[in-house]
Amino acid sequence: MNKEERTKYWIRISMEFAVLALAILFFFCVFRFDYLMKAFRHAKGILTPFIYGGVMAYALRMPCNFFEKHLTGIFPEKLKKLVPAAAIFLSFLSAVLVIYFLLSMVIPQLVISISGIIADLPKAVEDASVWLEKTLEDNSVLKTYADTAMDSIIQKLQAWARGDLLPTLQSVMSGFTSTVSQVVGLLVDLGIGIVVCVYLLQSRKLFARQSKLVLYGVARPVWAERILDEINYADRMFVGFFSGKILDSAIIGLLCYIFSLIFGFPNAMLVSVIVGVTNIIPYFGPYIGAVPSALLILMSDPVKCLWFVVFILILQQFDGNILGPHLLANSTGLSGFWVLFSITVFGGLFGFVGILVGVPVFAVIYDIVKKLVLYGLRRHGKLDMLKNKEAR
Repeated sequence: MNKEERTKYWIRISMEFAVLALAILFFFCVFRFDYLMKAFRHAKGILTPFIYGGVMAYALRMPCNFFEKHLTGIFPEKLKKLVPAAAIFLSFLSAVLVIYFLLSMVIPQLVISISGIIADLPKAVEDASVWLEKTLEDNSVLKTYADTAMDSIIQKLQAWARGDLLPTLQSVMSGFTSTVSQVVGLLVDLGIGIVVCVYLLQSRKLFARQSKLVLYGVARPVWAERILDEINYADRMFVGFFSGKILDSAIIGLLCYIFSLIFGFPNAMLVSVIVGVTNIIPYFGPYIGAVPSALLILMSDPVKCLWFVVFILILQQFDGNILGPHLLANSTGLSGFWVLFSITVFGGLFGFVGILVGVPVFAVIYDIVKKLVLYGLRRHGKLDMLKNKEAR
């Protein structure tokens, strides 16, 4: 056996060993999935402050760069060292002012809307009872069925209050201490997260240089460049997707508020906030926001509720076919099937956070797989397969 044959032999042995090891690892992950998820949740609980800090630092990175760039030309030479700290302070101040401005506009209107709903609820129930009595007074058979159903409902409510409600209230009261501890823990994590965010913003350029040095130190230059390109692509994907989606949702909420005032829909501000906020969720968001909004209007005026449903359908068609594609400019490059798949999978694994980040994360995974496939086709001389539309 010559040297070339020995090399091919050991390469084949190594590949077979790698396949076997991956198969064992796969089955281990499948059969020990619960333990892996438990370990993942434990690690997530420990790293929660750093996750909060990383997310805040990523969100404030662009305004921090903006302030630092412009403050460098304003500050005198003796005070140049204060530019990073000033930029971080102005970034936090800007974020706080934006949040305060939005809350100061929305919360008073929400309080007014919710107070109106609470005040009108007894009258709405009374009107519904009067309407039901007038409807049934001329139909004795239907009235008998309604009275029987009402007696059954009352009996079930009494049994539920005795059997389920009181134990539930007792468990809620007993769990009040744990709820308070969870709130305190959340506040502590947020406080530590803010400190982590400050450190990350202050050292972001140093961390970037160190990461690049590590990358070029452990990988070949060609692969290091490809990894950096993919990281830049992921950054553009997340920034473009979320900035476009937030702007899109803000416009949809504003349009909903304007037309709600024009058409006289009740609780215009509360409904518009629900529609705008839920619109951030891809695919399912418009339908999630339409249901509670329609119920709120139904309590005040059933006829206007019907017109509101028609208006929401038109508004979402405008958003899905005109406004959304124009703002997002098809940034993800995913088809409707993959959008639905990514939301379902990541939502099932990570909850609400998975629903929000599922589309851009899967778009990055999709881009990596596509580049690997193109690399393999080029390596095997099969790029001509891309000319076949059925193969794509």
